[in-house]
Amino acid sequence: MSAKAGPEPVEHPALHKLLSAVFYAGSSFLITVVNKTVLTSFRFPSYMCVGIGQVSCPLRVFFFSPLFVRQTLSSSSLWSFQMITTLLVLYAAKTSKAIQFQDFDRSILLKIFPLPLLYVGNHITGLASTKKLSLPMFTVLRKFTILMTMILEVYILKKTFPKRLVYSVVTIVLGAMVAASSDLAFDVEGYTFILLNDAFTAASSVYTKKKLGIEGLGKYGVLFYNALLIIIPTLLASAITGDLHKAVTFEDWVKATFIFCFFMSCFMGFVLMYSIVLCSYYNSALTTTVVGAIKNVAVAYIGIFVGGDYLFSWTNFLGLSICMSGGLAYSYLTFHTKPSRSNTEEVQELKIHITEDSTGSTK
Repeated sequence: MSAKAGPEPVEHPALHKLLSAVFYAGSSFLITVVNKTVLTSFRFPSYMCVGIGQVSCPLRVFFFSPLFVRQTLSSSSLWSFQMITTLLVLYAAKTSKAIQFQDFDRSILLKIFPLPLLYVGNHITGLASTKKLSLPMFTVLRKFTILMTMILEVYILKKTFPKRLVYSVVTIVLGAMVAASSDLAFDVEGYTFILLNDAFTAASSVYTKKKLGIEGLGKYGVLFYNALLIIIPTLLASAITGDLHKAVTFEDWVKATFIFCFFMSCFMGFVLMYSIVLCSYYNSALTTTVVGAIKNVAVAYIGIFVGGDYLFSWTNFLGLSICMSGGLAYSYLTFHTKPSRSNTEEVQELKIHITEDSTGSTK
């Protein structure tokens, strides 16, 4: 029989949806600039979540320089400090009663599961795939996260998508494939890691959306307890690899400009994570993923003129343009089209039916 969808989700005002998406895109761009200053200009030796495309991993950002990506793969301490900042800000706000979320008890672990595991898996596979693959192939294969997010929303959140949205998503992926078509190199291990990374990223996005509806957690609870459970293994990994020692003994701690940029990076880490959760709260997990992809393409456009390390080719530029057109089409359809509940039957949708037998197993 057909799987029954859950309760009808709350329809948020269109302005809230748009502003939360803009806030996420802006925060992601700003942390790119701040982190690049800390890690490139000051050569700070520690960062964890570096990669191409920030879809679900809170601090995964797209930097201007491919060389910069390669130089910072093994670091972790900056992300640890950003997690600590998130915990301190949210705890202080909860203590002053500015925000509310459930106090810690045994039920929290069950409520937040499996988000921490997904984030750790996302980090590990992301770093492994970035080391194995060229930057163009990493970029194109990361775009499959969008398709995976759409599929998981159908199966886990029981959503349906209009055909026009599906076509715009396919356009984004097609553009990424065109952009990377001049650099085709097959690496079985690298492809395995990147596809696993896509799966972890998509699952993180969808489960974040699902957890936001759990009583007692909400936006702030999801942020706080996910960071709380991640911070311990992150610090341990940083200490074991010697990354934490490099950060503590960094020579520029005496420079006021570095300290300012460092703390701005930590604060922006919190802002970015909050903007992701906020965008997921008001929009779908797929919309949050697509907004991240659009931002990445925009940064790539900027990289053509700023940074000096972009190797221009018409094939790559054409692919970026196709990506951007698909992203803009998705944005227009999402934020300007108001679905009518009364005539849902008349709207063409891509519906995926899940059939189950009497034992509950899928066919």
